[in-house]
Amino acid sequence: MKNVRLVLQDGTTFSGKSFGYEKPVAGEVVFNTAMMGYPESLTDPSYAGQLMVLTYPLVGNYGVPPFSIGGDGIADFMESDRIYASAIIVGDYSEQYSHWNASESLGDWLKREKVPGITGIDTRELTKVLREHGVMMGHLEFEGIDTPEELMASDYGSINWAERVSCKDVIRYNEGAGRRVVLVDCGVKNNIIRCLVRRGVEVIRVPWNYDYTAMDFDGLFLANGPGDPDMCVEAVAILRKHMAQSRKPICGICMGNQLLGKAGGASIYKLKYGHRSHNQPVREVGTNRCYVTSQNHGYAVDAATLGDEWRELFVNMNDGSNEGIRHQTNPWFSSQFHPEACSGPVDTEFMFDRFIETL
Repeated sequence: MKNVRLVLQDGTTFSGKSFGYEKPVAGEVVFNTAMMGYPESLTDPSYAGQLMVLTYPLVGNYGVPPFSIGGDGIADFMESDRIYASAIIVGDYSEQYSHWNASESLGDWLKREKVPGITGIDTRELTKVLREHGVMMGHLEFEGIDTPEELMASDYGSINWAERVSCKDVIRYNEGAGRRVVLVDCGVKNNIIRCLVRRGVEVIRVPWNYDYTAMDFDGLFLANGPGDPDMCVEAVAILRKHMAQSRKPICGICMGNQLLGKAGGASIYKLKYGHRSHNQPVREVGTNRCYVTSQNHGYAVDAATLGDEWRELFVNMNDGSNEGIRHQTNPWFSSQFHPEACSGPVDTEFMFDRFIETL
């Protein structure tokens, strides 16, 4: 296992050992406090351009499931077509794995997909640094391998990540099912598509900047995705055009919440270290109902800047940040958290039912 160093933007350095593919990479260093779900997290396009730190100390003990494709053309156990995180950083990697559905080890999977993995890092201390300073850029230096200078100058915020991970062509699922839902792909997770298909609708997946306003459909779904939503100017412009000419139902998740918020006049700000976990408490506004949710985002809607016709739908009980919005008269609503989770709790999957009921 080759020696490797994680060097943060502020010069802080952590040393560990490589258990994945060996190549220098750079990215925004973020932490996830979930206790499980690394196959789903690694294949979530929302982690594109990021070095993912897992705070749970033991990782890899249940291996990795096979990359099999179901009858609907969607991967059974993964959230996309490949690993999107730039690297994974853990405290203790388990070389031995045991699970009924495992087909290979985490290390072998990382090597096959050419993604670095580091173990032996004090992830507790690293997380404290990120919590106090905020997320920052970092890069990996491998013993005996030259580190390109341009890596050290990488800037996560200067890239339109939604453009990089979005599909390039229109893709249809469950064709001929009846009601049609246009899904705007800013980096969609497979489980969003699974949840819609299970509810008996045809899903028309379009690129992030595709003009769908002239298409024949019954509802619009705005998917999750990585990066700064302020980069998605075209997506917001098309959404505003659609909202000006139609009252068709709209539902958004994660990035979709931010795009809907921007279309509703709100501004976006970057959270100090984001919400990435399975245990974020969220309250539905106007009720005493509180849900435990799965989240993965670094930006939030400034609810105070929403237009008069909009209201908050959910709020985060930890920091008071926005977790969803709704229009007062039209069937337009969204959540910042992931109702479909995968991995994580599925207590809020009713959001899909609410959307389907409005079609």
